[in-house]
Amino acid sequence: MKKVIVLGSGMIGNTIAADLADEYLVTVVDRDAHKLNLLNEKHEIKTIISDLSSEIKIQEIIIDYDLIIGALPGYMGFKTLNSVISEGKNIVDISFFSEDPFELDEMAKEKNVTAVVDCGVSPGLSNIILGYHNERMKVDEYKCIVGGLPVKREPPFEYKAFFSPIDVIEEYKRPARIMEMGKLVTKDSMTDVEILEINDTGKLEAFNTDGLRTLLKTTNIPNMVEKTLRYPGHIKLMKVFRDAGFFNDEEIETGGKKIKPVDVSAKLLFPFWTPAAGDDDFTILTLEISGNGKKHTYSVYDKSDPETGISSMARTTGYTCTAVARLVLENKYDKKGIIPPEYIGADEKCCRNVLEYVSGKNIKIDHREDGKAVSL
Repeated sequence: MKKVIVLGSGMIGNTIAADLADEYLVTVVDRDAHKLNLLNEKHEIKTIISDLSSEIKIQEIIIDYDLIIGALPGYMGFKTLNSVISEGKNIVDISFFSEDPFELDEMAKEKNVTAVVDCGVSPGLSNIILGYHNERMKVDEYKCIVGGLPVKREPPFEYKAFFSPIDVIEEYKRPARIMEMGKLVTKDSMTDVEILEINDTGKLEAFNTDGLRTLLKTTNIPNMVEKTLRYPGHIKLMKVFRDAGFFNDEEIETGGKKIKPVDVSAKLLFPFWTPAAGDDDFTILTLEISGNGKKHTYSVYDKSDPETGISSMARTTGYTCTAVARLVLENKYDKKGIIPPEYIGADEKCCRNVLEYVSGKNIKIDHREDGKAVSL
């Protein structure tokens, strides 16, 4: 039986581990013993307590495994990816790091490694779907709107982070790169706000974020944008935090000590953003793909599972990751190098495999061509 190791025991990492444990020998690594204990209460999965900030430690831990799953915060993602590739190990990664993964493409090919990056819901599932169509039609326009939100709205933030909270702050800080008329345009995050209403959720606001990522290099689509959803009012508040410097990485001196404002802000915000036991969430993903006189739309509306307690964000992100992980483990996808999800989507069998797997987890994907319901 093949062996898989999951680096990171957050809500999504644990969901990935539990899903893969049905077919593979799974180990989960984290420095937080409490998170690992919660996992062990529900599943017979091997756990290791270790600080994964050390690249040498990562290389020591992963040596006996067939596949590595990267489920760490974005600030650890690129270094982890580099460590795994340098050891010649295949990896499927979901972390939201700012670095360009293609910097590691040559090494991955030299090491005969398949390194799938950005393999969540968006980027991830969205890229797989776009990759399928981009391989088969000339796409002129792509728009992705995505968001994960708590069902219960609680002021002042009306938000809970069902994935790494530090990566939520990154979404608010990082400039958004979009394509307009064939030109790369960079805008501040949280700009070009649209008010939308999707699936009777009430009004939501969609705003620019830097979610296109690898698509800016791997496609030649003249118009592309990705926007994130929040309840109205949240972004106005986050802009105040950002513009006042609360999210800055540069150290400042206070009381004779040097601190990063973002570290203090994170410490203060995270208790408000951490979901309590039993908090329900929902995930919305809508895609518009236009070209060749056709318009394809995809809609996903998913809610947390009341029976398992698994959040919707963990479901939609985690099961996309495990679907792709199975492709790699079973040698159904074996191209080497840095593999963004759109490469997987370009392969029809792999694309169908992922969509069928995700749909089998009761995550419904509605696909329409010019308004008419169709299959892939």
